[in-house]
Amino acid sequence: MDHDRADREVWAAAERRAAVLGKLPERPSEAEVRTACATLEVSRATVFRWLKRYRQTGRTSALLPRRRGPPQGMDPLAPEVLAVVERHFQDFYATQRRPTRTRLWREIRADCRGKGLKPPSIRRLGRWLALQDQAELLRRREGKGKSEPVFLATPGSLRADAPLDIVQIDHTKVDVTVVDPASRRPIGRPTLTLAIDVATRMAMGFHLSLEPPCLTSVALCLTHAVMDKTAWLAARDIAAEWRARGIPRVIHVDNGAEFHALAFERACAEHGVDLSYRPPGTPRFGGHIERLIGTMMGEAHLLPGSHFSNVRERGDLDPEATATMTLRELEAWLALEIVGVYHARIHRSLCAPPNAVWAAGIAAAPPRTPTDPRRFLMDFLPVERRVLQRDGLHLFNIRYWSDELRRLMGQGEKVTIKYDPRDLSRVFVRVDDGYVEARPADLTRPAIALWEHRAAVAELREAGRRAVDEELIFSTILAQRALVDAAGAATKAARRQVARRAHLAPPAMIDVTPAARESSSEAPRPLPYFEVEEWDER
Repeated sequence: MDHDRADREVWAAAERRAAVLGKLPERPSEAEVRTACATLEVSRATVFRWLKRYRQTGRTSALLPRRRGPPQGMDPLAPEVLAVVERHFQDFYATQRRPTRTRLWREIRADCRGKGLKPPSIRRLGRWLALQDQAELLRRREGKGKSEPVFLATPGSLRADAPLDIVQIDHTKVDVTVVDPASRRPIGRPTLTLAIDVATRMAMGFHLSLEPPCLTSVALCLTHAVMDKTAWLAARDIAAEWRARGIPRVIHVDNGAEFHALAFERACAEHGVDLSYRPPGTPRFGGHIERLIGTMMGEAHLLPGSHFSNVRERGDLDPEATATMTLRELEAWLALEIVGVYHARIHRSLCAPPNAVWAAGIAAAPPRTPTDPRRFLMDFLPVERRVLQRDGLHLFNIRYWSDELRRLMGQGEKVTIKYDPRDLSRVFVRVDDGYVEARPADLTRPAIALWEHRAAVAELREAGRRAVDEELIFSTILAQRALVDAAGAATKAARRQVARRAHLAPPAMIDVTPAARESSSEAPRPLPYFEVEEWDER
């Protein structure tokens, strides 16, 4: 049986078990136990064993069959191959010429071989096509006249009866230019990822960054949404309550690539969250989050550095000349606007403040929160699959190693690796029911971000260096950083790059002595500015 198909079938079975066991009360009756046994076709002892395991962790993966080594997963396409596939999909396959999948595969294979890349198999391509938006694909291949009646039927309203029934998430470019905290010079507009609870209109959480929308920003926004925010607010000197927290039952999103990532879908299934996608080209289905974003951006137009909604409103005002707020200051301002204004005033649709509606709803059904905030975040981070070789794991042309991985050597199976694109100085390898931290085998390497790595690789390839090696990548990045830092006072783009890696330790601060290496491997530092350790887990 095909490996990926078997993996999906195993997960589907685990989700079916979770659906049945999740409905059982704290002390199920004998009749309820017999019904569960009959539905799952297992013995009474197995039902109670699964129930204990599921309630201890609250994770769907706890109901997977026990096996040695890490769980299986899907190996994603390499970034270079994915770029080729997406280009041919957009320009060739998703057109009214309607080529076959085989013809698409031939075009991709020819392009990949011309660039020295390993092309995907036709089966792997078929699985990738199945993950694309089928409604939009049909519309582009058949034309609007044939597909609109199917997908654009008269819509109803999105209804949620209780807190956390449905949470919507979306991104937007903030209409405010922020400045560098050191030079106070403009570095551009950040991206806001925001979550709202549909039933109560409470803003569940947000994440603000200089990166474009991606799976990592979704992971950080979701982690912020489900956790208690008391310590997070205190760290920003905000004396107010933000009561919203908890794992949602349904997450409602648009059709962005980050929301269709296998890591996101698998993490939602892991925590018992159903995913719901709104039809493409229909922003009205995301009205709640769109209105909240509109409300926040409307208030942000009062800030220095605002771009306003359009050129006519802005007039001759220069946003970059008036910009004064750093990213951290804008983050604190947004939090104050949410907890001190938006949550406290009467919502027109609810005829009550969101805070009051949330308190009434939660009194009847307390929220479900993750037992391990750090683990919850890592579940939603991007994922790769690699074979553990004798000299370690090779990811992004960097060799990683940990002594805890030694027992997995020789098994020949791929391991699941979670990584944070903002900091490649460590990765997290799934082992049994937890994660093992692995670091670059050469501890003298500076901390770098994935965007820096890709920029260095691109520069090397443009220079004709097809055989990319780790030493050259890091030396190139350090040389690029020196150029960017030297030009930092001159260009906004350079200042923005400096700000994007502000959370990484500068090379000058890294102690490369043998004693430092040994102590470094024993005392890992926390994940960069996740602030999970600040959250109160009550």
